Amino acid sequence: MKRNAIYPGTFDPITYGHIDVIKKALKVFDKIIIAISDGNIKDYLFNANERVEMVNRALFYDLKFNRNKIKVVSFTSLTTSLCKKYKSNIILRGLRAVSDFEYEFQLAGMNRKLNNSIETIFLMSDVENQIISSKFVKEVIQLNGDIKKFTTKSTIKSLKEKFK
Repeated sequence: MKRNAIYPGTFDPITYGHIDVIKKALKVFDKIIIAISDGNIKDYLFNANERVEMVNRALFYDLKFNRNKIKVVSFTSLTTSLCKKYKSNIILRGLRAVSDFEYEFQLAGMNRKLNNSIETIFLMSDVENQIISSKFVKEVIQLNGDIKKFTTKSTIKSLKEKFK
């Protein structure tokens, strides 16, 4: 049986921290569904369609990932509902720092209460990427800083176009 994992997030924009988590997950799971949240709880710089395109370009054009092992989708439902749709009982979450843990712990507990057959697996990005956040990447590019160490070429292009 194929093991699918759901990797939900905003990916506004995708960073090398996200990409580290994806690389590590590909070693363990047959398919990763990158699920881009389109909820209206946050203010996004890019709309859901733009984020789906940006992630697709970053993974498949810039980094040449295997399209058969990754699917990029947007969603507005509960993550547990998405797990059911894609026949997965695994939710992937990335951890950068201790400060992430409390929120992620609560989120994992809530998902477990919603569906007790779902497990949350935490993966850490490599040390050099643990400080990267989408928020900081947006702030640095907005102030004309260099973000080459934080995200892919096509993502940088999309960010520069947004902040023209």
